[in-house]
Order: sequence, then C-alpha cells, then structure tokens
Amino acid sequence: MDHYIERVVDLLEPSLNRIHNTTADEARQRVLSGKPELVREIDGSFALLARDGKTVRMARSLDRPMRYFLAKRHEGPALIVADRIDAIYQQLKAEGLDNQFHPSYTRMVPAHYVVEIQLVGCPDPDPTYTRFFAPQRDALPGDLDEIGRRYIGALAGEIA
Repeated sequence: MDHYIERVVDLLEPSLNRIHNTTADEARQRVLSGKPELVREIDGSFALLARDGKTVRMARSLDRPMRYFLAKRHEGPALIVADRIDAIYQQLKAEGLDNQFHPSYTRMVPAHYVVEIQLVGCPDPDPTYTRFFAPQRDALPGDLDEIGRRYIGALAGEIA
C-alpha cells in the first residue's frame, strides 16, 4: 500500500493579520474547528490556515487575499497557500514544480467562508465551503435617517 506524504507550505505573512480579540494561535484553532460560529467571533482582519493530518481549513476576512495551488509530487500532494499568485509560482519554481503552474489553476479562498480540503491526491481535492459571516437581510427599518445613525454608530465603535 502506498503512503503519501502530503505537504503544506503556508506563505501567508502572519504580521498582516490584525486580530483584536484573541491570539493568532487561538484564531487558527477556531478555523481548524470548522465551526462557523467560532470563526465568526474572530474580530479583525485575517487570512488563516490550519491543518490536522490530511484536513486543511482556510478562512479569510474580506480585505485579505488568499489563494492556493495543489501541486503533484511523487511523494504526495503539496498545498501551497499565499496571498499572491506570483508567490505561489516562485515557490513552485524553487521546488522544480513550476511546469505544473498556470495562474488559472490557483484557487481563491472566498471571503467569509471556511474552505476545507482533504490532502488525498490531485487534481483538485473537492473543497467544501461553509459560510461563517451571513448577516441577516432586511434587518434594518426603512427609515434612512435611522439606518444612517446605526451605520455611523457602528463605524464610530470600530474606530474608537
């Protein structure tokens, strides 16, 4: 029986995360849990990857790009995650895997979703998507002045 050795290369810059209510390690644990209600509680700007064995979960806020590419290797798949396509390409080039690369083969982690993949082989590992931020629609009254007050109040609370 073949035993593949999967590899994850996280090229995301951790210093760009701005998490206000918890540590980066705790935020990663929330992402790893796969529970949208726990990921939703992360306050701030983030792009996070967490892994447990063959399970990889990724999540990001709206302002942080996050892309991934699954490369084929004899030893097993290599998942490369970065904020930019060129960073993925440079990593593939450094590993001699750049012949597999095409920009359209990279995948974007959509904002406000936990993306889960299983590192069990190539090609795409059939990701699952679980939305962690789903605001209620039509929750505000029809009064534009009241909507404005609530909006400015929320904005003031964020920048205070």
